Amino acid sequence: MGARSVKSGNTVVRRLFAAVSILAVAFVGIGVAPATAAAPATHAGGVILPARDCSSLVGDYKLKGAKTHVTDADVVEATTSEPKHCNVTGYVDPAVEFNLKLPMESYKGRYLQFGCGGLCGAISIFGDVFPDCGPAVGDMAVAATNDGHNAPPEGEEDGKWGETNQAARDDWQFRAPHVVSIASKTLIKTYYGKAPKHSYFSSCSNGGREGMLLAQRYPHDFDGIVAGAPAAYFGPLAGMHFSWQYKANRDAQGKEILTYTDLPVLYKAAMAACDRLDGVVDNQIDEPRACDFDPKVVQCQGADAPDCLTKAQVDAARKMYAGPSDKYGRRLYPGGQTPGSELSWAPWHIEIPGVPFLISRDLGDAYLKYLGYPIGTKHSSVEDIEFTARELHRLTPEGARGNAVSLNLNAFKRAGGKIIFWHGWADPAIPAEGTLDYYQRLTERNGGLKATQKWARTFMIPSLYHCGDGSGLTEFDATKALTDWVERGDAPDRIDAVARDADQKVTRTRPVFAYPLRAKYDGSGSVDDPANFYAAKPAKPMRDKIHWLGEYLHHVPGPVARP
Repeated sequence: MGARSVKSGNTVVRRLFAAVSILAVAFVGIGVAPATAAAPATHAGGVILPARDCSSLVGDYKLKGAKTHVTDADVVEATTSEPKHCNVTGYVDPAVEFNLKLPMESYKGRYLQFGCGGLCGAISIFGDVFPDCGPAVGDMAVAATNDGHNAPPEGEEDGKWGETNQAARDDWQFRAPHVVSIASKTLIKTYYGKAPKHSYFSSCSNGGREGMLLAQRYPHDFDGIVAGAPAAYFGPLAGMHFSWQYKANRDAQGKEILTYTDLPVLYKAAMAACDRLDGVVDNQIDEPRACDFDPKVVQCQGADAPDCLTKAQVDAARKMYAGPSDKYGRRLYPGGQTPGSELSWAPWHIEIPGVPFLISRDLGDAYLKYLGYPIGTKHSSVEDIEFTARELHRLTPEGARGNAVSLNLNAFKRAGGKIIFWHGWADPAIPAEGTLDYYQRLTERNGGLKATQKWARTFMIPSLYHCGDGSGLTEFDATKALTDWVERGDAPDRIDAVARDADQKVTRTRPVFAYPLRAKYDGSGSVDDPANFYAAKPAKPMRDKIHWLGEYLHHVPGPVARP
């Protein structure tokens, strides 16, 4: 292949960092504390001060279903990025490690728990560790967990921790976020003298799946949940979708067909075909499903050249856009790659030279070899899996324990819970169509869109990749909107997304309206200024429900909701 230009520098570095993070980590019991909590002390501005020393939190807590052990509790002085806080580390039996950070001078009664990405295995609190959701920075207590296991050393296969350990599987599949919420709230009450006034969960990817599971199975744990790019159909995603994306781009000898340097050719052609469909050329495709793009338009008419693709490459791209299906054309996952996402296919499905991992192969293999099937039954691999209804059904018994596709959120709704779903339209890892498929089914079960939007809303971000970065917009954060909704009743009609350059300077701000509304350019002014966009209905209603062979999963019960 000829040399072709690729996105370089900071964008690729950010994407690699996010991918490595996802791979490495790829987000009410009655307690008996070691000592009785003192009465809370309040300060000007509603700040709640600690009622006891940080170090006194060390000890064992006999919580129902979540026996907790605090091993360390140390004061951490303020830095430019963190307020002064009590840093608590410990675990919930048998091995759910957690880190809880308790502000000492700025806490205002909010608790925020983060989820964990990929197969987890590490405690990682991403982004703004202490979000500013009010007048003061760092007004929330925050926590995260390793989901019940530690990732293996570099070079060893991830997922092996669950090969014969059902308890470790259960912690990762559904239990860990729940028991950590019990432990954290108990420690917050012990430290400040009162329980948190409001509890929130916010995460993306596997963490988004965890947020959905919490609403479905543990509806009283959190007042508000943000579920970003949720891996809700985790079994079919890791088992079928990842395997398909990997194998669709391999020839009979196992060699890559489309390569890293081919991706700009595809991306440029997709943008030329569809960027203008929303009425403005702005390096974004607002509705990829309306994009009738066939990669054949860049097929070489003669010899291979730097600005075209071979027939084999066109065929591979078509398969990747289409997503997995069986030999009868029946879909095995609700979605595939979207036009406009091409530059992000590496390192998810296409290798980057010099980078040793390929996520669809490595994460898919780990799931299929060690986690995807009941212990003691025949397992598979990315190379060997068959794209059949039978194989999809074989993934169900274990997958149902971790899939987050129940449509029964009645208890969460009755408790006053609020949930925000969001997804980047250019997500190469988890097809955004699956989130809309779930949301459409949820609205049908709950009296229609208007009734459902009273407690559950969805936001679709054009050009955003998996959880962040993008060819246009690069960031979306719904935490502030969620707290305003829960605490003030301000349902979010709009949340702004931004684009940042390599120096983290904001270069574009774009309103994202509650689905199905979308941002429409008013015809004047900069396309980077949100003032020049308004909320508009889609030109025609989209069919969000996808018919595929896994639709039965919405009716397959998961584990009993117990600690």
